[in-house]
Amino acid sequence: MGPLMLDLEGLSLTPEESELLQDPGVGGVILFARNYQSTEQVQSLIQQIRSVRPELVLAVDQEGGRVQRFKSGVTRLPPLRSLGEQFEQNDDAALHMAEDWGWLMAAEMTSLGVDISFAPVLDIDYGRSSVIGDRAFASNPEQIGAIANAYIHGMRSAGMAATGKHFPGHGWVEADSHIAIPKDERSLTDILQKDMVPFAQTMECLAGIMPAHVIYTEIDELPAGFSPFWIQQQLRGQLGFDGVVFSDDLTMEGATVMGGFADRADAAFKAGCDMVLVCNHRAGALEVLQWLRENPVAVQEQRFEALKAKPQWTWEQLQLQPKWQALHQQITKAE
Repeated sequence: MGPLMLDLEGLSLTPEESELLQDPGVGGVILFARNYQSTEQVQSLIQQIRSVRPELVLAVDQEGGRVQRFKSGVTRLPPLRSLGEQFEQNDDAALHMAEDWGWLMAAEMTSLGVDISFAPVLDIDYGRSSVIGDRAFASNPEQIGAIANAYIHGMRSAGMAATGKHFPGHGWVEADSHIAIPKDERSLTDILQKDMVPFAQTMECLAGIMPAHVIYTEIDELPAGFSPFWIQQQLRGQLGFDGVVFSDDLTMEGATVMGGFADRADAAFKAGCDMVLVCNHRAGALEVLQWLRENPVAVQEQRFEALKAKPQWTWEQLQLQPKWQALHQQITKAE
């Protein structure tokens, strides 16, 4: 396995992509809405990928609400904020619901052949960040930790490992790191006592972490995903995390402060990332692959093995499960 995760153009694997996936620098593929038409089609696409490189980690963003790449034929999941709203009314009911939703999302994705969804979001909703907003469980860090643990338990019971994002917290900044370079001016104490609480509370259950492309100006001049302070000292050192650290997409505006694509990858690996994402920019992905040929990066295989899905059913078998039928009908009716 290599340390680069990249994307594909369409609904099936092209000959050029088939050759590209055989590059030893590639270790994963992330699927987007353009790669999905139906459950039958995406299973065929995944089978094509597996026939070329069976060991690759296959990922998707299937949070629910605004961020759900697979739609037609699968359950249209509500935003995670719905769980926080339920928690305010009845915390026990919310935790049961969170576990069910985590199970449902993970069961559907693993049955189709996906290894991981980059979930859950552990950011705090301060009412400032439109890009986070209702993707966050709540505005209270302890509530987020409790709901997230239940959600992750559901994911794991369906055979999917959890990846928390966006460490150490993206909720305070107003700017969207996809199109801007966000800066968080708060103190380290403030971030430790608030934003990092959900990460600390779920640390033992997470197999992956994705840092934020945010600069915490009072602490470090580098965005968190390129910062040895945040990844090595805080995440690995203070929190004791030993799973996979994914960079957020290196094509995002928040990553441009590090230079070209090779420079961004170099900085991410030196900071402590295990795998970098380069999405929607094939030339950038090729630049990183060329850099990796000249600067090999060792991959800790055991960390990535923990990300591999352990599906319990095929898609056809899942639809016959009473639990899936009940949850799918309940959520579809509510929607």
